[in-house]
Amino acid sequence: MKTNLFVLSDSELQVRVKNQDSQAFEILFDRYWKRLYSYAMRIYQDEYLCQDIVQELFISFWEKPSLEPILNLEAYLLRAVKYRIANHIRDLKFDSIHFQVLESIPYPFETDKDLIYQDFEDTILKVIEKLPPKCRNVFMMSRFEVFSNSEIAKKLNISERTVEKHISDAVKFLKLNINTSQITVLVTGMFFQC
Repeated sequence: MKTNLFVLSDSELQVRVKNQDSQAFEILFDRYWKRLYSYAMRIYQDEYLCQDIVQELFISFWEKPSLEPILNLEAYLLRAVKYRIANHIRDLKFDSIHFQVLESIPYPFETDKDLIYQDFEDTILKVIEKLPPKCRNVFMMSRFEVFSNSEIAKKLNISERTVEKHISDAVKFLKLNINTSQITVLVTGMFFQC
């Protein structure tokens, strides 16, 4: 019996994308493209740039799927769009005032589930801040700016093996320093806030 992919959760579709299932990818693309593009346009009103950023994000998502399903895919993708726009602005050499404006833009949702996720994300970011600077920079580029290991290696002029080591060290550090009860609260909140 053939599975109806439209009824699958984001996590189930991500597993299929990891296995190069183009139909699962198309469903995720259709599910989020318009919202990501609208969000990008609210931040930076350049139609073509916003289209490019969202397209590049999905290309990266297809070519380098996460090893583990992302718990809140929508929040992850929205954050990735925001970081890519921030990188574009940084490349334009704008003043710090522009970055303050960018940072003041709220996420376009505030449900209870999202607030629980936001608290969890804030905790993770505080733990990430405790990483050594090089390790933190590599981890942020990998997980938040969605660069590949080879792209990070080129940008930082280090080997891919060093990039992998920094990411591995960061993940181990996070596992040791994040309270398991926080993860339980997050997961429980996701199920009961439907």
